[in-house]
Amino acid sequence: MSKREHSKESRKTFRVLIILSAIIVVAAIGSIYFLQPETTLVEVEPKTNDADAIVNGVHVGTGFIDAPGMQETINNCTNCHSAQLVIQNRMNADRWKATIRWMQETQNLWDLGPNEDVIINYLVKNYPPSSKGRREGLTNIVWYELKD
Repeated sequence: MSKREHSKESRKTFRVLIILSAIIVVAAIGSIYFLQPETTLVEVEPKTNDADAIVNGVHVGTGFIDAPGMQETINNCTNCHSAQLVIQNRMNADRWKATIRWMQETQNLWDLGPNEDVIINYLVKNYPPSSKGRREGLTNIVWYELKD
């Protein structure tokens, strides 16, 4: 093949690559447009500024489920940490009792008196242990070495 024919062939290949690239870009943009999920309008209750309000069975200020023992839990637990810290730690009654003892011994938590059983019952009933807590560890990973 002569130099001229080779150059001509290279230009043809380049044009084909440009055209294919344009088709891929158009297809990608089209798929983004056409594959958008349909939006469904959901009626939402108006937000309230009242932190003590209960909306859909949930205490607005803390996110605690509205149930017997909620107010005692708010009064005794959220003085030192957020309600989310309480909610994410799903434990059984024995573990809650041990955690309370640890907080009393090391974190200056006061004696909860009769509220202790009320709080533990509230937490166990509304935030029971789940079969999976935090994200599971990563498995089946193919590691590779970074080179300088």
